Amino acid sequence: MTTEATLPSTSASPTARQLWTRTRGIALALVVLLAGAIAIAVIRSDARHGELDPRSADPGGSRAVAELLADRGVDTRVVTTLHEATAATGPDTTLLVAVPDLLTRSQQSRLHSAFADSGGRTVLVASGSASVEQLAPGVTADPATSLDSTLSPDCDLPAARRAGSADTGGVRYSTTHLDADACYPSERLATLLRVPDPTGDGDTVLLGAPDILLNDRLDEQGNASLALQLLGSRPHLVWYLPSLSDASATGTDDERSFFDLLPSGWLWGTLQLFIAAALAALWRARRLGPLVPEKLPVAIRASETAEGRARLYRKADARDRAASALRSTTRTRLAPLVGVPVTQAHTPEALLPALSAHLHGDGQDLHALLFGPPPSDDAALIALADRLDALEREVRRP
Repeated sequence: MTTEATLPSTSASPTARQLWTRTRGIALALVVLLAGAIAIAVIRSDARHGELDPRSADPGGSRAVAELLADRGVDTRVVTTLHEATAATGPDTTLLVAVPDLLTRSQQSRLHSAFADSGGRTVLVASGSASVEQLAPGVTADPATSLDSTLSPDCDLPAARRAGSADTGGVRYSTTHLDADACYPSERLATLLRVPDPTGDGDTVLLGAPDILLNDRLDEQGNASLALQLLGSRPHLVWYLPSLSDASATGTDDERSFFDLLPSGWLWGTLQLFIAAALAALWRARRLGPLVPEKLPVAIRASETAEGRARLYRKADARDRAASALRSTTRTRLAPLVGVPVTQAHTPEALLPALSAHLHGDGQDLHALLFGPPPSDDAALIALADRLDALEREVRRP
């Protein structure tokens, strides 16, 4: 029985340990980024869960004010579509719009048409410049919000005078309506504005901040009193929570671009990612400086260097690279001997005719020797090296 010796592997593929060593930094960074994204999503999800929802008992919900209104005989109905909100308007109804800025322009127009002549009360919570001009014509939202949260009424509106100080600080409003009640001013601009309907008993109330409706703020200042008076003037309260899934939000007049659909803050997030990538590139680039020659502490023989390089070629099974190095070096040394510039040593049209004229031999054999294909095995590589040595000796022979 013949036992074959186990040959050492000549594969240059990295091992699993080497791959882990090279990629563990990137993997760790990706894990940290993923964990951070999940944590931020969870925090933001918890923070916005049930916000301004009269069914929610969370700190940002409004279940407490709905319960107090129920004790006073006011029934609260939650709607999430524009059709339900417009159908519910009437003289005995208060319509509260939780986030008016979420409505599209066509939705705002339809909603205003529904409650303008209904004779009821409409309460717009923190309506900004994106919605106030459509829902309350003649009213303008100031770009700068109030710096203070708790403000004094400073107006003749009975509900505000009875409630006293309240947390209405937020969006500030100005109006051209001379009969409007401007309350809770911040730097001469109102944070609570009541605009009466000129053709009936209805009115529109603009509330600069939702704080007086939140569970965790209802028992502070005069928040509860003001909220109950604003929302309890009619026996029915329709609490409209605009939803992005409402079918009325889509239409030819309200088509939004890709950038309109992106969440707020995406621009700053992209800028932060760009800065982080630039810093990472600079950090990595500092490790790749120019090569610096260094004096070796000991002299190494050329034969040892050649042998070490040959072992690397053999380990990588790189016969093509080894043959290319041998032929390139031979061509470089032969070119000056036959009168060819070194710059043209690797051009067959310049080197081979000069060699053929010098040796009086066959140019085809020289082409295969100096520019031929790589050897198929180690024996052919050794034979190629021997033939190149013989060729160089023959050219150097006087």
